[in-house]
Amino acid sequence: MRGPPTAVFAPPSCQTTRRCPIPASEPAPELLHHVELWVPDLARAEWSWGWLLESLGAERFQTWEHGRSWRRGGVYVVLEQSPALTSDRHDRRSPGLNHLALRAGSAVELDALVTEAPAHGWELLFPDRHPFAGGPEHRAAYLADADGYEVELVAAH
Repeated sequence: MRGPPTAVFAPPSCQTTRRCPIPASEPAPELLHHVELWVPDLARAEWSWGWLLESLGAERFQTWEHGRSWRRGGVYVVLEQSPALTSDRHDRRSPGLNHLALRAGSAVELDALVTEAPAHGWELLFPDRHPFAGGPEHRAAYLADADGYEVELVAAH
């Protein structure tokens, strides 16, 4: 016996203990499991992030004393007001997370979100270059909340 069929058909670089890339023609499992954001004010974050995530099709997933989460598919976003928090504001320009990029649907859906966002605590960043602040072929909105977190809402092509 010559071994499992994968040893026969896999390229030499995949005949090791490393995982081989999934071909683009096959659906890939979700890479991201969850994102957890520590926030200084859970009620305020729940108001702004909850609106945004639910507008993007996420559903409330978990609720506990110091946190909330929303899930869409197999990925969820957690907001937690941890007693171990060492600052009262996120600085996206410091080492660490700069922003989250989320799929916003069509250009029309993106525009509707941008219109509604200020009423939910979000500020449009780079308004002079909106909706192409990321480049002429990249339609997106960049928003920041009261705690300094930035989201990039990306329109489908």
